[in-house]
Amino acid sequence: MSVEPVTESTPRPVRHAVMTQWWREVTFLHWPVDPDLAAALLPAGTRPDLFEGRTYVGLVPFRMDRTLRLPYLGSFCETNVRLYSVDERGRRGVVFLSLDAARLIPALVGRSALSMPYLWSSMGIERTTGTIDYRCRRRRGEAGARVRVRVGAPIEQPTPLEQFLTARWGLHVTRFGNTLYMPNEHPSWPLHHAELLDCDDDLVAAAGLPAPAGSPVSVLYSPGVPVRFGRPFRV
Repeated sequence: MSVEPVTESTPRPVRHAVMTQWWREVTFLHWPVDPDLAAALLPAGTRPDLFEGRTYVGLVPFRMDRTLRLPYLGSFCETNVRLYSVDERGRRGVVFLSLDAARLIPALVGRSALSMPYLWSSMGIERTTGTIDYRCRRRRGEAGARVRVRVGAPIEQPTPLEQFLTARWGLHVTRFGNTLYMPNEHPSWPLHHAELLDCDDDLVAAAGLPAPAGSPVSVLYSPGVPVRFGRPFRV
């Protein structure tokens, strides 16, 4: 079975959006992970997506802006731990192992309506000249993360690995014993080089993987993109 290439031209149009969001001030940190360990955490009917024989775990803090124009529900911080999947039809996606959110109601809705592994956490983003500091601490348990990066120059042409890690047009999730694929579409990520200044993370290990060893192989930043989600359907 062939698997579609991951390029900036592969988003599938979402004709009827069930949800719209903005993902802003996004930092992508990635480490290689054993594909066998990743496979054990993926939904049925999917397998680890590989780039040159390797798969990756991502730690991704950012700010979520929803279309709701409400102070509490409209804008808040999130941090996700994610793996990369491909299903039997060749659709590449993301599998979220955890999604920490700074708002209780969206976390509860995400868990109940979409069966997503949301957790309510205390979070914040601080920006100084050229640097961004993300903080996350779960309200139940000790897991958390602190990430500080220095934002660099824009990337004119992403490398194949950078495209593999960011050009994702859907997610796989298990709901009531079924594996669902939820498509999304957004413009190409405006990516920047970034330098990791500090990373103190417990979230990857709390998600069921070994704690990352050494520096991430990829550190990227994006000011963000608007996102439209389509209706989920069974794989």
